[in-house]
Amino acid sequence: MGSRNARGYEFGRTYVVRPKGKHQATLVWLHGLGDNGSSSSQLMESLRLPNVKWICPTAPLRPVSSLGGFTCTAWFDVGEISEDGHDDLEGLDASASHIANLLSAEPADVQVGIGGFSMGAAISLYSATCYALGRYGTGHAYPINLRAVVGLSGWLPGWKSLRGKIECSYEAARRAASLPIILTHGTSDDVVPYRFGEKSAQSLGMAGFRQAMFKPYEGLGHYTVPKEMDEVVHWLTTRLGLEGSR
Repeated sequence: MGSRNARGYEFGRTYVVRPKGKHQATLVWLHGLGDNGSSSSQLMESLRLPNVKWICPTAPLRPVSSLGGFTCTAWFDVGEISEDGHDDLEGLDASASHIANLLSAEPADVQVGIGGFSMGAAISLYSATCYALGRYGTGHAYPINLRAVVGLSGWLPGWKSLRGKIECSYEAARRAASLPIILTHGTSDDVVPYRFGEKSAQSLGMAGFRQAMFKPYEGLGHYTVPKEMDEVVHWLTTRLGLEGSR
C-alpha cells in the first residue's frame, strides 16, 4: 500500500537495492515520466557503488497536462516547461515529502541524497531548494539533511524566483553553499531542451549553491549513457567520501 498525497494520488511500489559493502550512504533515485522504480533499481544495481543503499520509489498515476491529460506515472503535473512555469506546487511538495519520508528512517551516521532523471531530476533539484530554505513550498519544515543531489536531463521548477528566496535568509544561504549538486544534460535533448538544464544550473549558482556543477554532453539526447553514469559514480564517491570498490 503506497502513501497518498494531498490530492489522493497513490505512490506506487518502492524498490530497494541494498549495499554490498559497508553502508555509508542512502540515495533515493527518481525515474522519469511514465517509468517506474523497478527500472531505476536495475540501473542503480549496475553501478559500482558498494557502499550505497538505493531507494527507488514509483510515482503516482495521474493525468499529465503536457500529454493532453493522458494518465501515467508522474511526480507532479507538468504542462510546458518554462522559466516561470506555473508549477504544480502541491504535486511537487507531495512528492518531495514522500521522498523525505523514505529517507527519514536512515541511521544518523549514513549520508543521504536524492537523484533522478528528467522529471525525477526536477524533483531532486526541487528537494535541494526545500533543504536550503528549510521548508517545502507550502511552508512546512523540510526534515532531511541532504548531502548530495544529482539531476540528469532535468530542470529546476521555479528557477526564476529562487535567488530572492535564498538571499532573504542567512541560514538558507549557508545550507545552499554547503550542498553538492551535479546536473548533466545532453545538448541534443529533444524532450527537456538543453537550455533549461543550463538555465537551472545558472540560477542555482546565482542563488548561492556554490557547489552546483553543470556537465553538458555533446550530442546526447534525452537518455543516459554509461560515460555519464560513470561520472556520477565518481562524483558521488568523491563528494560523499565513499570507500569505493575496495
